[in-house]
Amino acid sequence: MSASGPAEVILEVESISLSFGVMKVLDNISFDIRRGEIRSIIGPNGAGKSSMLNVINGFYHPQQGSITFKGETRKQMAPQVAASQGIARTFQNIALFKGMSTLDNIMSGRNLKMKTNLFWQALHIGPARAEELVNREAAEKIIDFLGIQAIRKKPVGKLPYGLQKRVELGRALAAEPELLLLDEPMAGMNSEEKEDMCRFVLDVNSEFGTTIALIEHDMGVVMDLSDRVLVLDYGKQLADDVPDRVRANQKVIDAYLGVPHE
Repeated sequence: MSASGPAEVILEVESISLSFGVMKVLDNISFDIRRGEIRSIIGPNGAGKSSMLNVINGFYHPQQGSITFKGETRKQMAPQVAASQGIARTFQNIALFKGMSTLDNIMSGRNLKMKTNLFWQALHIGPARAEELVNREAAEKIIDFLGIQAIRKKPVGKLPYGLQKRVELGRALAAEPELLLLDEPMAGMNSEEKEDMCRFVLDVNSEFGTTIALIEHDMGVVMDLSDRVLVLDYGKQLADDVPDRVRANQKVIDAYLGVPHE
């Protein structure tokens, strides 16, 4: 946040409600994400965190409310529109092409950057070859940034879990997003892998200027990384504030953090 006041709002969620049949997953949720911040979303299992990310990038379509991204308001977002306008996503369960190499997986994140038609791509000559070289260079820079040069040619299905998570982050970064949605990027990692991922999240935010929305269960990670924290509890908005105030909020303590009253 600058000395002159809050940063520009890149995304605003207004009164979003989402139901599947009679089950209400999100109930009148409103918050914003400011350009350049790390914005965490926390809550117990079933709170609606991943559903909220799915609404933002268009996988779920809410029955009520609207989303404004970079000044354009929509009742719902289509995934391809979200991607083309600068929203990228990683998933709670790794969603990589397991038989493809690390490099090819990261190159797949460059698809929206490739403008030549299928004819030129099939021939692999002329403008298609020049375009591929540019995109391959961008992918190699991400590989260097993430420190995964040694596995660039290895099939990702044979990599340890922590490295697969890093490759998935690389694929998302390949799209050059303005807003990066990270759904539990550290789930299942050991302490060393978590430290590495925390460093990458901070570096992506500071070096690339990427705005980040993060779902994470490790409260130490959340409190260390976040500029602001949104708390959901069974589809309802429980709190929305800076980390220290969220940590001290008795409603949050009772519903999620599990610290007894003093």
